[in-house]
Amino acid sequence: MAAVDTAVMSTSPLYIALISETFPPEINGVANTLGRLTEGLRACGHRLQLVRPRQASDQGQKSDAQLLLTRGWPLPGYPGLQWGQSALRKLLHHWRQRRPDVLYIATEGPLGLSALRAARRLRIPVVSGFHTNFQQYSGHYGVGLLTRALTAYLRWFHNRTRLTLVPSPCQQLELQRRGFQRLELLARGVDGRLFHPAKRSAELRHSWGLAEEDIAVLHVGRLAAEKNLGLLVQSFRALQAAQPQRRLKLILVGDGPQRASLQQQLPDAQFCGLQRGEALAAHYASGDLFLFPSLSETFGNVVLEALASGLGVVAFDQAAAAQHIRHGHNGALANAADEQGFIDAAQWLLDEPESLRRVRLNARQHAARQGWEAIVALFERYLYGVATQATNGRANTSPVPHAASNKKSPDMSGLEEPCAVVRRSR
Repeated sequence: MAAVDTAVMSTSPLYIALISETFPPEINGVANTLGRLTEGLRACGHRLQLVRPRQASDQGQKSDAQLLLTRGWPLPGYPGLQWGQSALRKLLHHWRQRRPDVLYIATEGPLGLSALRAARRLRIPVVSGFHTNFQQYSGHYGVGLLTRALTAYLRWFHNRTRLTLVPSPCQQLELQRRGFQRLELLARGVDGRLFHPAKRSAELRHSWGLAEEDIAVLHVGRLAAEKNLGLLVQSFRALQAAQPQRRLKLILVGDGPQRASLQQQLPDAQFCGLQRGEALAAHYASGDLFLFPSLSETFGNVVLEALASGLGVVAFDQAAAAQHIRHGHNGALANAADEQGFIDAAQWLLDEPESLRRVRLNARQHAARQGWEAIVALFERYLYGVATQATNGRANTSPVPHAASNKKSPDMSGLEEPCAVVRRSR
C-alpha cells in the first residue's frame, strides 16, 4: 500500500480510454454514472478517450482522439438503447498509434469484449465496472435458461481484467460467492445542488391535479419488466385502500416497454415520460413518497436522488437503499423480496405524518453529504494504482483495502480531494 501511494503521488496525469455501450445524453444509471466520472477526471486534468456506439445526435460527427465512435445495434426489449459492435481492428489501430495508460470498460457487450481483447494483445491494463445485473435481467425477457451461461461469461470477462469495480458491498459479496475475483467498491454520489427540496413546484403539482395537502406517490425509472413494477401497482392500490380519506396520485417518471401496459392498469396515474436536469429535479421535489420496488439493481442512483430531494423513500434492503437508508430514520426498508413488508413500510410512512416529515428531513441531510467528489477521487486512485502496477510489473492490483465486510457506505473522509494527485505532480 505505501509503495503504491508513493508511486501514485509522483505520477503525471493519465491518458484513459473509457469504453461503454451507453453514455449521456442517454438516460439510465450507467450513463449518469459515467458522465459524472468523466467530468470529474477531466476536471482533474486527465486526458480521456471515450469509445462508444454512435448515437442519433452524432450525425456528421467524426472519430478523433477524444471520441472514438463505433456502430451500434438495438438492444432487444430496450428501445433507444444499443449494443456496441465489435471493433477490434479499429481499437488496435488507434491504440497502437496512441497508447492509453489504462482502460475502463463499463459494459461487457461486443464492444467491451473487443476492447478487452485489444488491451490484452497490446498489454494495456484494464479496470472494469460491474454496472448492470444482466444475468438477472435474462429471466424477465424469456431467456431464463441463459442465466447460468451469462453469469459464466461475465465472470470470465471480469476475471480477465486487473480490477472490477462494484457499486455496493452486497453486490461485491454476491459476486465473490460466484467466483468473481479482484473486486473493489466504488459507490455512487448525487448532485445535492440539483436534487433539492427547494425545487418543489406548486404549479407542477397543480398540473397533476394535486393540492399541497395531497400525496404524490412517485416512481422514477425505466418502465421495464426487471423493475418489479407489478409490486408498484399493488402497493399503490393498497395505499389507496388504506387511506380513503386522502387524495393519493401515482406519478411515474420514465419510459420503457411496459408503459402501455401500465397505462391500462393505472388509468388515473400521471405518466410524465423522460425528464432531464432541472425538470427532473422539480418532479422529484414535487413528490412526497417514493416507491422503489426493484430487486435487480447493482446500485440504483434514483434512490440517492430521491433522498436528496427530501422524499420518504421505500425500498428493499439492498444496493443503494442498504447503504444509505436507516429504517425509520431517513427512509423505510423491507427485507429483499418481502412484498408485504414493502407495502407495510409504505403504509407506515403514510399512517404517521410526523414520521414522514422527520424521515424526509433526515433523508435530505444524509444525501447532502453524498457528493461525487469523493467518488471521483477514489476512482482516480484505482486507475492510478492499476496503471502504476502495470508499469512496475507488480502482481497486486488492489490500491485500497477491501470493503466487502462493511454493509453501509465506506468512510471516505480520509480520501484526498479530487485532483490532489494530479496537482501534486505539476
